[in-house]
Amino acid sequence: MIVTAIVGYAAVIVALTTLKAFFQIGYLWKPENQRTRELMLVPLTMVRRSTTWFGPVFDYVGNVAFFVPLGMLLFVALFQRQRPVLKVTVLCLAFSVCVEVAQYVCELGRTSTDDVWCNALGAFIGAVFAKACGPRWHKVWVWLALALTAVFAVLVGLGERLGDPDKVVDLQSPK
Repeated sequence: MIVTAIVGYAAVIVALTTLKAFFQIGYLWKPENQRTRELMLVPLTMVRRSTTWFGPVFDYVGNVAFFVPLGMLLFVALFQRQRPVLKVTVLCLAFSVCVEVAQYVCELGRTSTDDVWCNALGAFIGAVFAKACGPRWHKVWVWLALALTAVFAVLVGLGERLGDPDKVVDLQSPK
C-alpha cells in the first residue's frame, strides 16, 4: 500500500508540474499558457522580479508544501533504514531535479533552482514530521496520500465543469 501511495502522490506532482498543458481543473490555469520554457538558475530570481509580495510567497510556500507529503511517505517506506531523513531529502532532491529538467526539455513550465531547494526542504520537513509522529501514524499518512491522489483524479475528471467561466477574472490583462 505504501508503494501505491508513493507512486500516486508522485504522479500528482508530475501532473501538476509538467502536464498542466494537457488537462484543466476548473479555471485554475489555462492549459494553452503552460507551454513555456524559462530557465532560472540564480536563486531568488522570483523575489527580485516580482512587483508584489504574493507571487513569490505563494510560489515558495507552495513548493515547500507540495513535497511535504512525499517526504512523509518516503520516510514511512524507509524509516527502518539508517539515516532515513537524509535519504528522503536526497531522493526528493533528485526527483525534483528530474521534474525541472523535464519541464525545460519539453517546454512545459518554468525551470527554477528555487523549486528544487524548496521541494527538498518540503521533503525534509515531511520526513522530520513523520519521524516525530512515530510509527503509529504511518498508516494515517499512507491513507491520506491515497485519498489526496483520489481527490486529484476526481478533480481532473471533472475538468472544466468546476467553476463558472463567466466569473473568471484575468489578472494579467491590462485594464
